[in-house]
Amino acid sequence: MKANTYLNFAGNTEEAFRFYADALGVELTDIVRFEDMPTEGESIPEHEQEKVMHVGLPLDGDQTLMGSDILESQEHELVVGNNTYISLHVDSKEEADRLFAALSEGGEAEMEMADMPWGDYWGSFSDRFGVQWMISYTYSGQ
Repeated sequence: MKANTYLNFAGNTEEAFRFYADALGVELTDIVRFEDMPTEGESIPEHEQEKVMHVGLPLDGDQTLMGSDILESQEHELVVGNNTYISLHVDSKEEADRLFAALSEGGEAEMEMADMPWGDYWGSFSDRFGVQWMISYTYSGQ
């Protein structure tokens, strides 16, 4: 079994995923828009046709960060909450610092990167899109 994180945005999915791809140093998969779907296109108002139906960002191994725009015409409502984090576990302290700096740009740090009592080098923040992240590096031998 694998778990992927799926994020919903209120019209800025493409901007968010281009930012994440750049910060993480990976390539986006194809962006599928609502207008690209043969049956969906007929029931989606013209002003929502360009919104992102699905996008994927392949991460290491078998993981994918996925996302889409919500559709007000379908009575979807985006509520940014504090119940979801994306937790990235990296292979070095340097990579942890790099990712923290890149992804938190324009956001708000909750806990700066630091050595934690449980033995990890760890930090957390909300990015400029309101998505919450944790970055963790476990020192070798622990």
